[in-house]
Parts: sequence; structure tokens; C-alpha cells
Amino acid sequence: MKSFALRILLTSCVLGLTKADANTTLLKPERNHNGAERLYCPANDGNQPVDRHDSSLQLRQLRSEMIRVAAVQGPALDGYIITSDDEHQTVSFVSYGRDGPLESESVDPHDMRREFLTGFSGSAGKALVTIDKAVFWTDGRYHVQANHQLDCNWILMKQGEHNVPTLTEWLMQEFENRSEVRIGANPKLISAFTWEAWENELANSSVRLVAVRNDLVDLIWQVGRPEYNSHAAYPLADKYSGKPWQEKVQSIRLEMELSSADALVVTALDEIAWLFNVRGYDLPHTPVLRAYAIVTNASLHLYAPRHKILRSVDIHLKIDSCSHANCVKWHNYTDIWYDLKTMSQVWNTVWLPSPYGYSPGASKEIYNSIPPEKLLAKASPIIDLRAEKNKVEVEGMRRSHLKDAMAMCDFLAYMEEQYKLNSEGWDEMQVARVINEIRYEQGGNKGISFPTIAAYGPHAAMPHYEPNNLTNIKIGTTSTLMLDSGGQYLDGTTDVTRTLHFGVPTDEQRNAYTRVLTGSIELASLIFPSDLTVDQLDVIARRPLWSTGYDYMHGTGHGIGHFSSVHESPIILSYFGCKNSITGCSKLKPGFFLSNEPGYYKEDDFGVRLENILEVIPADKLPHNGQRFLKFRDVTLVPYEPKLIDITMLTPLHRRWLNNYNKRIRKEVGTELKKNLKMKAFYWMMVKTTTIPETGSGDYFFADSQAMPSTSRQFHILVVIVAVYHIVENFTRLS
Repeated sequence: MKSFALRILLTSCVLGLTKADANTTLLKPERNHNGAERLYCPANDGNQPVDRHDSSLQLRQLRSEMIRVAAVQGPALDGYIITSDDEHQTVSFVSYGRDGPLESESVDPHDMRREFLTGFSGSAGKALVTIDKAVFWTDGRYHVQANHQLDCNWILMKQGEHNVPTLTEWLMQEFENRSEVRIGANPKLISAFTWEAWENELANSSVRLVAVRNDLVDLIWQVGRPEYNSHAAYPLADKYSGKPWQEKVQSIRLEMELSSADALVVTALDEIAWLFNVRGYDLPHTPVLRAYAIVTNASLHLYAPRHKILRSVDIHLKIDSCSHANCVKWHNYTDIWYDLKTMSQVWNTVWLPSPYGYSPGASKEIYNSIPPEKLLAKASPIIDLRAEKNKVEVEGMRRSHLKDAMAMCDFLAYMEEQYKLNSEGWDEMQVARVINEIRYEQGGNKGISFPTIAAYGPHAAMPHYEPNNLTNIKIGTTSTLMLDSGGQYLDGTTDVTRTLHFGVPTDEQRNAYTRVLTGSIELASLIFPSDLTVDQLDVIARRPLWSTGYDYMHGTGHGIGHFSSVHESPIILSYFGCKNSITGCSKLKPGFFLSNEPGYYKEDDFGVRLENILEVIPADKLPHNGQRFLKFRDVTLVPYEPKLIDITMLTPLHRRWLNNYNKRIRKEVGTELKKNLKMKAFYWMMVKTTTIPETGSGDYFFADSQAMPSTSRQFHILVVIVAVYHIVENFTRLS
């Protein structure tokens, strides 16, 4: 009887477990192994996107190398991973999706292996090639672009969508019936933490990662590959950096002492540039020197190509006959791999950078060079020290953004004038070329900070579209033009986005623009406690869009460097960024600078993004129970487009903020425009910054602020505006 009861009990348990399993509460969600639906696939030769790249030859060549023993130095590979990184894990932006981070960067053209293989020109993504399949992952900024540029050989994984498998999930499902699977990758081009995360995720499967030190893309990329540029590095004067490099080294050594580290290996190019107050030309739009560095308590070592180090840098770093702790010893760039293994024999603890913010940390190959028992994996101390700008850097950032605002006003006034004169319409590449040229004219300019995004109509719905000869289109009067651009100046780095319209906007376009503007205003006007993490700020900017059931698939903000990377760690203003970040989110401090850039994108129609750079400053509120409060100060001072603002959607607080912002533009930018005799830009700016009533339901702005019937009418309106402005200013001074 007891045996029968026991059998009944066991049967019930089995049935119960089966039922629970049937409810799928314990199962992983189904993943779309076949990827997103592809445009124009199977290929139709007569109807392919103009920028689609035929990757058939490259894929055949790569697969040949995957099975060649001499190439892989071992048994044949079943797959090969190609990332977007260079050896320094150069990252100018990391887009955090719901499933985790995707790195993106602006590497040297010599290192654009992923673009060579796939034809995809966006900055973010990774590729996996097996013997019979090719799979590509990219984030929400590039879903549309990747669908156009990747040919039908590729399976497209739109990271951020809920049913998309990760790379390791795809591998485990693809090879679930195989006993031994070898997937190769170059350990110099993948961060140690990414490599180890993949290994852990694959641990219970038949798939194994294999280090391939002969990069297979390098083997097939023999014709037409660009060479590294030969331009030398140069010192950045203390009047711009605000602090001698020796003081920075002393701060680093103090951090090393607190962590009981004998040596710190610095691999990120922008960190080396900051540490030694040296700039260069080794990334397309980031002023860095291609180098490695080692800091110990008694020595400093710089590994860089000798032709990059001119006499001025020798003197600056005291390289000649270096024999003490505060001079720099130069070594050949490739000697780092030998020296790490030999020097580490006398070190007890070696600090290697781990992920933090946008920085992925050192490569797997760097980690492999240090004995595991001596390794201290920890975020680079440079990241936090660099993020908090000193007084000289703060003033420089403000000054560079003021110069940049002048350039933007000059350009926008000129472009709008051309449309009013009914001149032949501009195209996207012309817009990018002219704004870049005007920036180059500004004092202290050292180029642009990233490739200019000039996107009209359906292109504006692709957040990071860059015009080229194949995709370039005319800018019409029925949709929006999204212009995202920035400059590198000796005293700062800028990044600004404005959305324009040269006709009469639709109600939908105005509604989208106003909601984006509202989100930007609400974040910019926030006062918050200093212990708030940056991810918690993200929801403020998204609220006006969330209320309509819309969300944008990129972060709301990022840190920005001082004459350095336009996307700088540790700041990630994204509500899903910290959830997927190893180190968690940072907290803001006075002296931090970050972007504020909500957006709206309607695929194949139009897009809106507005971006200002914010400076973190102390709030006027008295501390409560010792709690400090912070607020933002906009350092970007470029007018918004009045015709795209539906004033009826703005609350009195929004209107007051906008009036105060426009008043600052008139005062600060207007003064500089007049000083530099940029009167057309000045009058244009005055029209765009007209004060609006803080209450009332009427739409105060002109329905079409550029389509006025005559130049005479425009002139008279300007005269009235300027007269009223001076009357108000005089009355304010008298009161």
C-alpha cells in the first residue's frame, strides 16, 4: 500500500513538473535564430539599395582561411568572429540595448576590418562567419542602415528587439548537435571581459573560443588597404590642459598605492593622450597618439612608433636620457608584448583596465601577458580623474562651445538665406561640407569631432546616417533635416544636433519636435541630489515621448571629453545602460560634461533629434542633512527652430526655460557675432530667439518663419525685434 502511494506521489510530481514546463515559466524565451526580415532578399539585381555591398568574394576568401591549418595554426575553424575594435579597444560610443552593450568606434581606416568584410559603414556591430552562414549584430541606431548595406549573404540581428539571440545563444543553437566546435577570434581585438563572458556563456556547450593571432581578415585584405597615417604627435600646452602631466602622473601613482599595485598598464588611446598632455592624428576625429603606456612608482614607459615622437614631444616628456621617476622612457610600439612578460616577473600586482562606462578595458591578449595570480582587474583610474574637468578645462569647454555656436549660427543663417532666395537646393553632402568648412575657420579649431550627420527625410529616421556619394539626396521643403555635428578645439570638444525644416512642417512633425524639445528642457532644468546615478536621469527626457507610447533606441546622453573623445567614459545616460554595465553607473560631479539628446524617428519618413551639451554645476539649494544638490548649465547655445515648436504643448515652465535660454543666446552669442561682424548671423539669431508669452493658448510663432513674402518685410520685422530688445535691456538695467 505504501509502495502504491509512493508511486502515485511520484507520478503526480512528474505530471506537475511537466505541466509547469508546459507553461514555459521555466524555459528561456524563443529566439529568432533566422534574424530580421531582409529588404530585397533574395537578391533582385534590378532593385537593390544603391549602397548595398557584395560581400561574396570576401566571405569565400575568409572561409578558405578558416580551414587552412597554416592560417589558424591548428585544426580548422567552424566560425570566426570579427569585431569593430582595434588593438586598443578604441571606443567613441557604446550603445546599450536591452540585451547588452554593442561597442562602436571610429578606428583608423587601416583597422576597419569589419567594414571591409561586410560593407556596413556604421560604427557599431560585430560579425560571425561560419562555413555556411554569416550573421551580423547591430543596435537600434543602425537597424535600417544595416538592412540596406548588408547583402543577402547576411543574417541581420537587430539588437535591442526582444527575440534577438546574442552571439553565444546563436552559436549554441546553431551547433547544438555537434560534439566539438571551434570558433576563432583575434584576442588583440576583443576585450578580456567580453572574451571571458563569451567563454562563461559557452561553458556548458560544445562550442569553444579559439585565439587566432594571425588575424584572418588581415590575411585576405592585401589590396587597397590604407596605411596608418604618418603624422606626428604634439604637446598640449598647460594653458589648455590646466595641469602639467607630472601632476596627473602623481595622482595616478596615489591611486596605485591605494590599490597596492606595482604597475598600471594603460591601453586606451584617449587616456594616454590625457595623461601625458599629448595629442595626435591617429584616429580620424579623435586627437590621440597610437601607443601603450606603463606607469610604475619609479618609472614611466611609452610604447609608440618612433616617427610619431618629434623633438617637441621628447622635450615635453623629458625622454632624453630618462633615468628618474618623472621622465618618460620611449620604447618601440611592438615591444609592449615582450616587456609585459619580462617586467611582470618583478611585479607583485599589475593593474589592468576593466570595463567602465564606454571603456571596455584592455584586450584579452594584454590580460594573457600577465600571470593570473599577479593580475588586478580594475577600471582605469584615469577615467574618473579625467571626467572631472579642472577650472581651465571648464572655461575652455565654455569658450569652445561659444565659438561653435557662432559657426552654427553663421552656417544656418547662410543656408536659410539660400533657400529664401530660391537658389538651387542643397544636398546632404553639401550641408556637411559647408558646416565643416565654417568650423575650420574658428580660432583654435583642430577639425571635426566625428563625421557630420546631415540627414534629410527618410535618412533622418536613421539616427547615425552619414551621407555619401551613393546615398546623397537633395534637401527639400517637405520633411526635416537632422544636422548632428561637432568640432575639436584646443580648448574643448563640441557636439550639437539641430533639426531644421525649410518649408511648412506638418502637425505630426511639429508634435514630434515639440515632444523631443520638452524632454530636453525637462532634463536640462532638473535639480537633483548628488548621489543620483546618471541612469536615473534618463527617464526625465523620455517621459514626453513615453506618454505617447514611443521610445528611441539609443541613450539620452554620454560624457564628452576636453579636446579628446566626443564620447567619454564614464557617463552613460541610459536607463538600460547600467543594468548591463559591469561596474554600474557613475554619479555626476561639478565639472562633468554630458550630452542631452532625446530623439524621434519615423522609419522611411522623418526624424528629430535635439542635442545640447550640459555642464554639471552646484545647485543654489542649501544642503539638506548634508546632501548636496546639483543642476545643469547648457554650454551649447544654438537656437531651436521656432516653426517646428507647437507652443500650445509647452507649459509655462517650459516656456520660461526657453525664453531664458534664448536670452543667453542673444547676450553671449550675439555679442560675439557682432564683435566678429557676423551681422547676417546676428539678425538670423535674433529672429530665432524671439521671446514667447509664458501663458496663453495661441501659437505665437510664425507658421512659416522663413517663407516671408519679401526681404523688405523681413528687414522691418528685424528692426522692430532689435528695437524691442534694446528697450527691454535698457529697462532691465534701469530697474
